[in-house]
Amino acid sequence: MRGAAPRCAAVAWNAAAVNLRTALGLFALAALVAVLAWTIRHDGYFTDPAGLSWRYAACWALFAVALLALRRVPAGLVGPLVLAGAVAVTATGLVSAPRTSTDSYRYAWDGRVQSAGISPYDHAPQDPALARLRDPWLFPTGAAACTGPDRARIPADGDTRDAGGSPHCTRINRPAVHTIYPPVAEAYFLTVDRLSPEDARHKPLQIGAGVLSLGVTGALLLILRRRGTDPRRAAYWAWCPAVPIEAVNNAHVDVLGVLLAVAGLGLVAAPRLGRRAGGGLVLGAAVATKLMPAIVLPGALSGVRRVRDAVAVLLPAAAFTALAYLPYVLLSRGSVLGYLGGYVEEEGYEDASAGSRYALLRLVLPDSWALPVLIAAMAGVCGYVLWRGDPRRPWSGALLVTGWAFALLTPGYSWYALLLVALVALDGRWEWLGIAVAGPAVYVTGQAFGSREAVSATAYGLAVLLVLVVTAVRRRAIRTADRRC
Repeated sequence: MRGAAPRCAAVAWNAAAVNLRTALGLFALAALVAVLAWTIRHDGYFTDPAGLSWRYAACWALFAVALLALRRVPAGLVGPLVLAGAVAVTATGLVSAPRTSTDSYRYAWDGRVQSAGISPYDHAPQDPALARLRDPWLFPTGAAACTGPDRARIPADGDTRDAGGSPHCTRINRPAVHTIYPPVAEAYFLTVDRLSPEDARHKPLQIGAGVLSLGVTGALLLILRRRGTDPRRAAYWAWCPAVPIEAVNNAHVDVLGVLLAVAGLGLVAAPRLGRRAGGGLVLGAAVATKLMPAIVLPGALSGVRRVRDAVAVLLPAAAFTALAYLPYVLLSRGSVLGYLGGYVEEEGYEDASAGSRYALLRLVLPDSWALPVLIAAMAGVCGYVLWRGDPRRPWSGALLVTGWAFALLTPGYSWYALLLVALVALDGRWEWLGIAVAGPAVYVTGQAFGSREAVSATAYGLAVLLVLVVTAVRRRAIRTADRRC
């Protein structure tokens, strides 16, 4: 009887500690949700990029605090807390119209054009042949409606003003060029348009992106559980500020490609040939959504020694991509590649001396060397992954290839990193999230400083330094543990 009281006290103390840890996790998550909503409601991309940058920094800092708090939450509560947090964080992306990107307006237009039975690859948005599909939301008129850097003037019958002298404009960026999006993305735009009520505007695309974001969280939790891995990793995606800002608020179709890439890698990790082929098929769908997921294919082939295993992934992926394009090829009069070539040239991927591309390479190399060195470096990384990668963890190789591609290309669009964030959640190497932070630093903070090139070199340089330092520390810890054993 004398020992009963101490034991009861110990149980009570442990219960109180569990409750305190859970409460701290909930408080950190609530703070993150509140600051995300505050940030997304701030329309400061053009008018206050410095203020928006500070808000972004606060979101990422609270994200880190929430992840640290999650480490102390008891294992049995982690799954429900990650899911509840995913719903709350995702919902913050719905509190306003798209703030830092106009891409979703092109999505809505492409969906509308397809609903009218017209190929989205045949006409640019300003083409008079599609004038009957225009509405005041996507194509406002009047001096007040056409004021602002996110409005593009368009000609109406050869002029930018109508007979009454009112200017014509559109919310759609690059209205003079054809669409760039691959067929699975176009099918998604069509589906959203068909399911949307009239005058729904941007909300259906945001809600669709929110559902896809939660789908990524579910896929991550499923894969992690099947492998007996800590489900806390899913929070790297579920609570990441990039998800509500870029995937939900800006409704970027990249999130559909991320969901398909995660599902495909999960299937490829299985030892059975049939499931690997299914994974290849799903990866092909990811590539036919946004092309960028093709970067995970070397990871999908990690450590493959037999030609049969490689073909089982690559053949279904290539077949699905080709078959997805086929209906649009048959229905379109123009090229289904749309503005892809022009976009590559416009973004400076061919000319290293333009823009903020290859910022780190250009610090130490002549501009003309940047592209060849990039190709050689990425060939080396891909070769390493193909030869030394773990076929049971294809996302590890995919993260290595994707992370170094971003580090060397230094892209200036923050939504590109959504794929990287999901791979971090699968693999657990949190240090690569520094690359995801560098994207918005270039995209938003670069405007505040008036030099995206300088910000790009600084942000990506610090991100690479973080990766190298943490990797070295982790390897040293592993070697020390091995020697003790």
